[in-house]
Amino acid sequence: MIFTGSDPVKVRALVSLEDKTAVVTGASSGIGAATAHALADAGARVAVGARRVELLPDRDGFYAFDLDVTDRESCERFVDRAVADLGGIDILVNNAGLSLGRDPFWESTDADETTVIETNVLGVLRLTRLCLPHIRDGGHIVNIGSVAGREPYENAAVYIASKFAVRGFTYALRQDLLGRPIHLTTVDPGLVETNFSKVRFRGDEERARKVYEDVDALKPEDIADCVLFAVTRPPNVNIDELVVKTIDQSTATRIHRH
Repeated sequence: MIFTGSDPVKVRALVSLEDKTAVVTGASSGIGAATAHALADAGARVAVGARRVELLPDRDGFYAFDLDVTDRESCERFVDRAVADLGGIDILVNNAGLSLGRDPFWESTDADETTVIETNVLGVLRLTRLCLPHIRDGGHIVNIGSVAGREPYENAAVYIASKFAVRGFTYALRQDLLGRPIHLTTVDPGLVETNFSKVRFRGDEERARKVYEDVDALKPEDIADCVLFAVTRPPNVNIDELVVKTIDQSTATRIHRH
C-alpha cells in the first residue's frame, strides 16, 4: 500500500497472466511480435500467426502457425490449431494490418482497396467471430487501431476508412457483449517505428526512413506495454480505448522534428 498523509491507500494487484492463453495476429514483426513477447513474459502461453510463418518468433510458450487473415480457410485452420494447443482463449489481439500508398483516393486501385479492407477490417471481424466461442469468461479482446481511425488526413482515404471501421466495430461489439464478462479495448497508436511505412511505400526504404527521420518515434514495445496494461486491470475494469502518441506528435500529421 501507499500513504497519502496519514491515510493508507491500498494498491490493487494486477491480474496475473500466469496460466492464461493468448492469440496474436500479425505477429511476425513490429507491434504483433512485441505484444506476443510481452504477454509471454507475463506468463501467458501464446499462439502467434502471420503469413510469413518463417519469421514468427520462436520461444518457449509460443505456438506458431501460418495465418492469412484475408483467407477464411486459413483463419479457421489457425483458430482450430490454436484452440487445440491452448485449450481455450483468454486474450485475443487483432493486430494484423497494413496500408498501401499515400495517394489521392482517385489514384487508388481495386486491388489495393481489397487488400487493405480484407486485412484491416474483414480480418478483424473474421478472427473475432471465430475466436469468440472459445474466449473464456473474464477474457479480453484487444483491437489495434490507429490515430488514423480518429482523425483523417490527406492521401490515405482507404486506410483511414479501415481504421474508423475497426474503432466502430469495437464499440458496437462492446454493446453486443454487455452482460458477458469479456473485456474489449482498442489501442490507437500514432507514429510507431516498424516496417509499416516500408509496406505502405511498397518497399521504398528511403521514403519509409523519412517518416521517422528526426523524431523520437514510439517503439513496438511501447504499444505492447499498453496492451499489457489493458489486459491486467482488475476484472471489473474495462479500458475502452487507449490513444498513444510520441511526445513529438500532437495530431495524426503534426509532428515536431528535431
